Amino acid sequence: MITSGRLSPGEPVKAEVVGEHLGISGTPVREGLQALRVEGYLDLTPRKGFVVASFSAKDIRDIFTAHALLAGELAYRAAKLATAADLAALEALQDEVLDAASRKDMTLLEEKNNAFHTKVNLLADARKIEGVVRLVGVPGGDYASVEGWTESTVEDHLKVLASLLAHDARGARAAMYAHTVRAGELLAAHYESQTTEKLASRPR
Repeated sequence: MITSGRLSPGEPVKAEVVGEHLGISGTPVREGLQALRVEGYLDLTPRKGFVVASFSAKDIRDIFTAHALLAGELAYRAAKLATAADLAALEALQDEVLDAASRKDMTLLEEKNNAFHTKVNLLADARKIEGVVRLVGVPGGDYASVEGWTESTVEDHLKVLASLLAHDARGARAAMYAHTVRAGELLAAHYESQTTEKLASRPR
């Protein structure tokens, strides 16, 4: 909700409201809000509780750029180390990505997208870098509503996969970097449009 622009900087975030929305109890919600505070998405202020931290489209682009550098390195290493069996598993995952996209099953598409990236990261055999990638993360969000995200997922994955299949390490790095940066740009543009629309709709 923060990265999609539905929650604006300074807006309060109540644990009980989030819990009701998600259908879960207060304890995991409070733990989740604390985690978001550590990650810089929320501030904890006296008498107000959790509020949305200052956040911008530039922040989204910066997070994705940092992630892209790490993900590109992991793809580079994966291209060198992947076995025929590893690559067959990746091809099967990409087939599932394509199938979910064709059926417009966005929940499944996001799940298979994450599985594809996780598989590439693990194939790199670089536990410390992979751990930093998970630590940096990328903002979650309602990607189904982001214009161009489905096309980016399908098209860019095919480029990454082609480089991996060819054991083209430099090509894999470049393709993964470009894919991640492109995803960040799409989400940042979506965030900008949502926040602009929200500001315009406020009563004056």
